Amino acid sequence: MIIQLKNNIEPAQKEAIIKKVNSFKYEANEVKTQKGTYLIGIGSKEFDIRQIGNLAGIADIHIVSDSYKLVSRKWKVKQSVVDLGDGITIGEGSLAIMAGPCSIEGEEQIVETIAHLKANGIKIMRGGVFKPRSSPYAFRGMGIEGLQLWYKHAKEAGMKIVTEVMQVSQIEPMLDYVDVFQVGARNTQNFNLLDALGQVDKAVMIKRGISGTIDELLYSAEYVFSGGNEKLILCERGIRTYETASRNTLDLNAIPILKEKTHLPVVSDPSHGIGIRRHVEPLALASVMAGADGVIYETHSNPYKAFSDGQQTLDFRESEQLIRKLRATYDLLCSF
Repeated sequence: MIIQLKNNIEPAQKEAIIKKVNSFKYEANEVKTQKGTYLIGIGSKEFDIRQIGNLAGIADIHIVSDSYKLVSRKWKVKQSVVDLGDGITIGEGSLAIMAGPCSIEGEEQIVETIAHLKANGIKIMRGGVFKPRSSPYAFRGMGIEGLQLWYKHAKEAGMKIVTEVMQVSQIEPMLDYVDVFQVGARNTQNFNLLDALGQVDKAVMIKRGISGTIDELLYSAEYVFSGGNEKLILCERGIRTYETASRNTLDLNAIPILKEKTHLPVVSDPSHGIGIRRHVEPLALASVMAGADGVIYETHSNPYKAFSDGQQTLDFRESEQLIRKLRATYDLLCSF
């Protein structure tokens, strides 16, 4: 059960609501976010919610059977839209395209990537400054100094930044320079990190775990929402299966299923989803047709010299072609 409280609710009214909820042997958990205050009722006994709905101070009340209640579409039919500011949004009604290198490598790379994205009307740049690598000897990112350098050029260009945060201690030093905190596949069930991201007023994009189920992704999002942060985006980035012909198996099924289960925006990452440069484009286009609210992919001026993931990274010519096709595909879909 989700009870949405009125913004001007009085303490005595809230206390009366909690007392009534408890009388039905339900536990009332209060959740305050940027957009509202909710009471999440946890219990098993069925009762008529009209016995609560007329209490003073309640804006709305819903029965939600899903364990992930706040991210469920059963109480919020209209899809949420994440506003990054300056007219840049991720959610229903537009197609968000996010692109950039796997790793931020230096100032020249930042400048040339921003120039490429601006020339093609892209306003959100992805990149990694802290990189989780399988080998401890591989390039692991430029850290905060790289992020500050990136932010300087991105701000001048009106570009929003999406980058991965790997641990709680990184959040505070990154906070002023990031528009979207990305939770990578390896950290999808790092509940300490998810709890901490629930306390920030910045968008959070959660990638599906390496072998994670759809429901596990939704539980991860519930952690952030219940911590106080409604600015959430889900990302299907492929799962590890028995197949060895590709890096991962991009689960296109997950896109319409997630759109049915949750009100949160859903984006697709075809670069990690397949890990093979020549197949990124068709999977990106298929993601749009499956209903994705956005696509995030990797691009580099010279993928063969990229510090990481060059095998799945598009060059700028391929990227420009993909952007045109993504927009044409989205326009076609909207015309039906």
